[in-house]
Amino acid sequence: MKQLVNLERFFLVGHIFSMVFGLAGLLLVIPHPELLADLGPFGQKVFAWSMSGGGVVNIILGTVAVAIYAYRTLGLWQWLTFMIPAVFLSLGSELLGTSTGFPFGEYGYLSGLGYKVAGLVPFTVPLSWFYMGFVCYLLALSAINARVKTGNPISFLRPILSVALGAMLLTSWDFALDPAMSQTAYPFWHFGEVGSFFGTPYRNFAGWTATGGLFMAVAALFWNKKPIVLSRQQLVFPLVVYISNIAFDSVLTLFGVGLWVPIGLSVLLGIVPAVILWWMASSAPTSMPPDQGENTRLTEIPTTQVPVASMGVMPK
Repeated sequence: MKQLVNLERFFLVGHIFSMVFGLAGLLLVIPHPELLADLGPFGQKVFAWSMSGGGVVNIILGTVAVAIYAYRTLGLWQWLTFMIPAVFLSLGSELLGTSTGFPFGEYGYLSGLGYKVAGLVPFTVPLSWFYMGFVCYLLALSAINARVKTGNPISFLRPILSVALGAMLLTSWDFALDPAMSQTAYPFWHFGEVGSFFGTPYRNFAGWTATGGLFMAVAALFWNKKPIVLSRQQLVFPLVVYISNIAFDSVLTLFGVGLWVPIGLSVLLGIVPAVILWWMASSAPTSMPPDQGENTRLTEIPTTQVPVASMGVMPK
């Protein structure tokens, strides 16, 4: 278990470091190409590689970190019954979107995010749907389950509330994400139409909510046997993942595009509710032991009170 905690932290730190490194390249070097001359041949090669593969590495690091966390904290069943629907349903939605314009609007992916499935959608895109969707849903689910106990007259609404709040958090990330990824000096995708929301079509956000809500609802069907209740301590990891990704895109949107409103919405409808949901979670540490690869329904294993390791970022 300790090895998994250390691996989880290693990949999380790598994920965050890759975002910081990316900010330096996107905001400092690309707008000022004369700085490349000062890097020397080796530095120029590193920069060229980071621009061609840095986005791929960043997303893979985030995916691995969240996958380890999901397995270690919830078990193999919960991890896979979220990841598989999230990856395949989001990929289907993206393939439909890039082919027809539904449900996100007219758009297409450029280079920088890796091999494109069917020549349309980079393989890393559904991975990012998974890891950000997972942390959003887990924050919402844990808070709702901690506050709305079994036997409460509205307890039957817990899955609906969790999916709705999780989808809201996920969509709120996109307010800052789209300008950062489509309007800077080095864009990763482009819209085929000038959207009314600072260049982004409004229906793009409806597509985000629908796609995220769909795969979260599928996961809720698999997870509905026994409520999952994680403590604030256990939820530090997903909160850090969520805030760090919004922070990355917000810095790009502010200094690369010069927009404030999308950032404000990501903070108001994303970070603030995420922190509130984290605070609403149980204060007592709980854990659900992994099923160690057995094909069992982990949700039927009783939640037990056990000490847990901190989920925070590894000290530097």
